[in-house]
Amino acid sequence: MKALDKTDRKILDILQSNAKITNAQLAQEIGLSPAPTLERVKKLENSGIIRSYHAKLDAQTVGLGVNTFVMVSLKGHNKDNIEKFIDSIDRIDEIVECHHVTGSSDFILKIISQDISTYQKLMMEKVSNIDVVDNMQSMVILSTFKDSKVLSIP
Repeated sequence: MKALDKTDRKILDILQSNAKITNAQLAQEIGLSPAPTLERVKKLENSGIIRSYHAKLDAQTVGLGVNTFVMVSLKGHNKDNIEKFIDSIDRIDEIVECHHVTGSSDFILKIISQDISTYQKLMMEKVSNIDVVDNMQSMVILSTFKDSKVLSIP
C-alpha cells in the first residue's frame, strides 16, 4: 500500500475511537462521499493496516476479575522451545496477550481469569505444565489507569 495520507490517517483515528460508525457518517466526517470513503476503508483492510474490529468488554462486569502479567523464562531459548511454548499457550484462552521480549524473561503473558483460585488452577494445571517453561513470575494487576488500544499514527 502507498504511504498513508491525511485522509487515511483521519479514517484510522475515527475508526479506532468508533468502529461502529456508519460509512455515511465516516464519509461526512472526513469530507468525502460514501463511495470513495468505503473504497479507502477497504484498501486499509486489504493492506492489513486494519486487522479487525472488536467490541471492548468490561472484564469485571462479565465475571473476569483477576488480571495478571506473567514473566516466563524457557529452559532453552531456541527455535524448538519457542515454537512449543507458543503452540501451547495458543490453546489457553485465558492468555489474552503473549509478547516475546528482551531482558530477564523470554515472554510476558497477560492472563485474565475469573478469580484467584481460577488463576491458580490455570497456572498449576496448564501454564506450569508446559514442558519448556523453566521459570515464571506473576504480577497481579491491582488497578489500571490507562488501557487504550488506540495507536497514535505519525
